[in-house]
Amino acid sequence: MAARTGWPALKARVSNRLSRHFCTTPFRLRNQRPMVSFTFDDFPESAAAAGVSIFDEYNAKATFYVAGDLVDKWCGHWQGVRADAIVELHRRGHEIGCHTFSHAPATDLDAARLGAEIEENRRYLLGLDPSIRVDNFAYPYGLGSVWRKTQLAKTFRSSRSIIPGINSGVVDLQYLRSTPLINHHLDDDGIDRAFDELAEANGWLIFYGHDVAAEPSAYGCTTSLLRYALNAATRRGVAIMTVADALRAAGA
Repeated sequence: MAARTGWPALKARVSNRLSRHFCTTPFRLRNQRPMVSFTFDDFPESAAAAGVSIFDEYNAKATFYVAGDLVDKWCGHWQGVRADAIVELHRRGHEIGCHTFSHAPATDLDAARLGAEIEENRRYLLGLDPSIRVDNFAYPYGLGSVWRKTQLAKTFRSSRSIIPGINSGVVDLQYLRSTPLINHHLDDDGIDRAFDELAEANGWLIFYGHDVAAEPSAYGCTTSLLRYALNAATRRGVAIMTVADALRAAGA
C-alpha cells in the first residue's frame, strides 16, 4: 500500500481517470430490487476469520479478490489468508475473485505481462481447488487501466474500481463503482446515506475493504462497522449477493 510517486503515479492517475470514460463495456442492469455486494481486496486473514463469522450471522456471502503471491504472507498491514481458508470459503459459497498474482497494478503492465499475471493467479487458484471459478477482477490499488480494459473484458465478466457511487442503469462492466467500507472513509451515517441512494436508484451498491478487526489498519473496517452495514441491508430488504450472483440477478 506504499504511496506511488513521480512518473508512475502520474501515469496511473491519468489512466485511471481515462478508464472512467473510454473503452467501456456498457450493460444495462436489470435487477428487480436493490442489491449490495461486500468485497475484500488482497484477502487478509482477518476477513476470512472475523469477517466471515459476521456474514454467517446473516446467512450472507462475500467476494474476496485474491493475489496469489500475498497468500499466507505479512504485507506490512495484515497477515494474508491461508490457502486452506480460501478453499474452505469457496466450498461454503463465497466467491473467489482475481487480482493480479503479484498485486502489480494494471497501469504498470503491458498486455503480455497482464496476461501472464492473470494466468498465474488463475493457475494458483485452480491448483487449490479446480472447481473455483475466477470470473471477476478487481484492479489492484483501484487503478483502472484504459489500455487494459478491453483485454480484461475478454477474460472477466467484470472489473471493479474504487471510484465511489451506486451502479445503476447502464454501467461499465469493466469499471464498476464501489464504496469504501473503511473506517477512515465511512461511518454509520455514511452507510445509511449510501443505502438511501441505493433504494432511490434501485441499483447495485458494492462495498470494498481489506482487513476486519477491532482495531483495523487504515485500509480496513471494524467488526462493528461491517455488522452495521449488514444490518442496514437487512432492515431495508436489500439483497446481499456476491459479485457473481449480483451480475446474474442483473441479467449479465
